[in-house]
Amino acid sequence: MPKEDLHFSIRTDLAIETREMVTKEQDVEVPGVKVTVEEQKDKQITVTWVEIMNEEGAKQMGKPIGNYVTVESPLMKENDIEAHEEIIRVLAKQLVKIKELKEDAVILVVGLGNWNVTPDALGPKVVSKVIVTRHLLEHIPEQIDESVRPVSAIAPGVMGLTGIETSEIIEGIVEKIKPDLIIAIDALASRKTSRVNATIQIADTGVHPGSGVGNRRKGLTEETLGVPVIAIGVPTVVDAATLVNDTMDHLIDAMIKESNKESELYKMLQRLDEQEKYQLIREILNPYVGDLFVTPKEIDAVIDRLAYIISNAINIAFHPGIDLKDINRYK
Repeated sequence: MPKEDLHFSIRTDLAIETREMVTKEQDVEVPGVKVTVEEQKDKQITVTWVEIMNEEGAKQMGKPIGNYVTVESPLMKENDIEAHEEIIRVLAKQLVKIKELKEDAVILVVGLGNWNVTPDALGPKVVSKVIVTRHLLEHIPEQIDESVRPVSAIAPGVMGLTGIETSEIIEGIVEKIKPDLIIAIDALASRKTSRVNATIQIADTGVHPGSGVGNRRKGLTEETLGVPVIAIGVPTVVDAATLVNDTMDHLIDAMIKESNKESELYKMLQRLDEQEKYQLIREILNPYVGDLFVTPKEIDAVIDRLAYIISNAINIAFHPGIDLKDINRYK
């Protein structure tokens, strides 16, 4: 397979990882792609803004033109309330930055995924914690602060449970309530185990439900729905072949350090092609485990923490009059 197809074969939904793979393969920055990095080292938070500016960048990255913001912190998956509150504020700031809205904008939050499968339950769990206000603004507007926007939320389930394509459900809702913006939350897949449950990606290009596990459905995008769609995703799983591939990389690095650089073994290890190695691993694993995806054992608690972070970032980003200290008052 041609080397330029590397980033299509190794499974990842994160633009930051796609950019890393393309940059490593071509040994140059990706044309048509602008990258900005902000670090808060004292708080262990890194924000990376990847902007795909033109068709050349979209072709190289295999992703639509648009903005992809990644918030990373190893403290997301830890039981650290103070760290979570800081991550909430950072995430809310990025949500406000990525899409400007008028004060009375109608927002629909969609929690994608299967609530019966823990690594895929992020979307429904976020929806359960989002402050919904559309009905209150319609029926008791005098009791609601003027800076609170009308927000609706739904967890439509998956086609295996409902028999209905998610996109068909959302199309019907959009036609009825006519939102100005859709926020879609979904579980993703990562290329690196270190980013699993420790990374949140925001994209203004929409989402394809099920893409994290190679089960692509009709997309929820501005083109398909006629409404801007912001996707929020967290990698909750990693491809088993990726785990083995990373292990082999560490093993090869160790062997290279111990080898004589003039030896045939060293030369052979240096010649190993990343794409060929990954494909070989997948072919070897497939008869035994199929398309296996792996998630950490503490996933139940971590999903609850991530749902808390994302839902409250949405709450304070799209309700300008609400701060973290006000959340319980509205719930």
